[in-house]
Amino acid sequence: MPRTLDSQITLEKTPSYFVTSEAPRRIASMSPETKLIVVVRNPVTRAISDYTQTLSKKPDIPTFEELAFKNRSLGVVDTSWNAIRIGMYILHLDSWLRYFRPSQIHFVSGERLITDPAGEMGRVQDFLGLKRIITDKHFYFNRTKGFPCLKKPESSSQPRCLGKSKGRIHVQIDQEVIEQLREFYRPFNIKFYETVGHDFRWD
Repeated sequence: MPRTLDSQITLEKTPSYFVTSEAPRRIASMSPETKLIVVVRNPVTRAISDYTQTLSKKPDIPTFEELAFKNRSLGVVDTSWNAIRIGMYILHLDSWLRYFRPSQIHFVSGERLITDPAGEMGRVQDFLGLKRIITDKHFYFNRTKGFPCLKKPESSSQPRCLGKSKGRIHVQIDQEVIEQLREFYRPFNIKFYETVGHDFRWD
């Protein structure tokens, strides 16, 4: 990490930090007062999105149902599959809470980041102790991608949108499979809501 003055905030992002077991200890040893921002979304939707992205790179992989279940008829979910395991947020959060106070971790709703980006960014700015500079005037809804983009900065002729891998149409999954996964995640979600003090309404 670069050296940072007292008047500066340095941000760095890596999606895998939250689910990497060594990360909490390493980050705490580097800077125990670090503030952490984690974007979470409905774990069922997240798993389907994960699969969709993998399928675009490896079209020969098994079906979503084959990977998600050890035994579909009994509803036994395969928690060794990364796409499933990542969404068991409470298991990962427990590791972080061994090194960081709950007040150091802010959870962004992936759903609200789409429907109300300015509101979510306002809460992030509050968490970081910043003045609310980013507001709804900085966003527009991109109908092609299906989510908000940043309006073009003065230094650029182009607006800022997430890359081609974001916003792609998800693979169609049988509704019964979705219901089975909702049932599987429900107890993990409830414990997560209780721990962070916020109901994300994924059920």
